[in-house]
Amino acid sequence: MKPHLVLRVARPTNDLASVIRFYRDGLGLQELFRFDGHDGFDGVILGQPGDAYHFEFTHAHGHDAGRAPTADNLVVLYMPDRDAWETAVRRMKDHGYAPVVSFNPYWDRQGVTFEDCDGYRVVLQNADWRTVVQKT
Repeated sequence: MKPHLVLRVARPTNDLASVIRFYRDGLGLQELFRFDGHDGFDGVILGQPGDAYHFEFTHAHGHDAGRAPTADNLVVLYMPDRDAWETAVRRMKDHGYAPVVSFNPYWDRQGVTFEDCDGYRVVLQNADWRTVVQKT
């Protein structure tokens, strides 16, 4: 049996508290693990227990993490269930996150894009990724 592959998206931030609010409270991810003062880094891992992906956000003391390099640096979360997608979009708005126009207009056709405090963008896409891939 092959080992289970897990994807971790890791990136730094200057404002760990704001990033946590965006991904945990806005997107509805759970805090899986947190660390403070580990070799000069504080951080948090967010995701859903049992899922094969999670996000790690870190803050290095005395280091400027900067902002997203472009408006097209995206995380796309495919949500084929319309009700679940509408609930997710509403939760983001209820937490004060306004949608932004996507750099690539493709993402606005079936999705809504939100930008975190560092300029990184998350698209909530109302589609099944397998269907989208088959059409291209």
